[in-house]
Amino acid sequence: MAEFRNPFDNPAYFEQALFLYIKYLRYLDDDYALNGMTIYDYFYNLVQRTSPFFFAIVENGIVSGFVYLDNIIGDSESLHSAELTTCFDKRFWGNYTKECARFFIKYCFEKYGFQKIKALVYPDNSRVKTLLKNAGFVKEALLKNETLRNGKLQDIELYSVFKN
Repeated sequence: MAEFRNPFDNPAYFEQALFLYIKYLRYLDDDYALNGMTIYDYFYNLVQRTSPFFFAIVENGIVSGFVYLDNIIGDSESLHSAELTTCFDKRFWGNYTKECARFFIKYCFEKYGFQKIKALVYPDNSRVKTLLKNAGFVKEALLKNETLRNGKLQDIELYSVFKN
């Protein structure tokens, strides 16, 4: 089974996760994300800012993907909800990603005590929507014209899963 590791634990993990980020950037962020930074600087800051909730998913020494939690609601006593972002290399799509997603969601609920995990997804990202639904997420809302992506207004779908 996959290991969930801090990408700063090994320079190769960080480099491989960065490569995935660059490869799938069009599905991960909008036109405002980089805000004048280089992709490397943005990604480095993202990992640093979301730690300890950023994980490289490592399988036999290879980063198969990454997952992180952001926009966390709660305090030092209790964490209530967080926004999930995930990205997997195409070679690992399928049952592997489904198992990792279920494991990670259960881990977040049990270890950190979250009550809700949500994900914002572009409507054209059918693979992630299928992965989320398989992990128990349900669509809560459609946010019309929420952001800009490739210079055009972009809708975003909001999916959530609640602790049982």
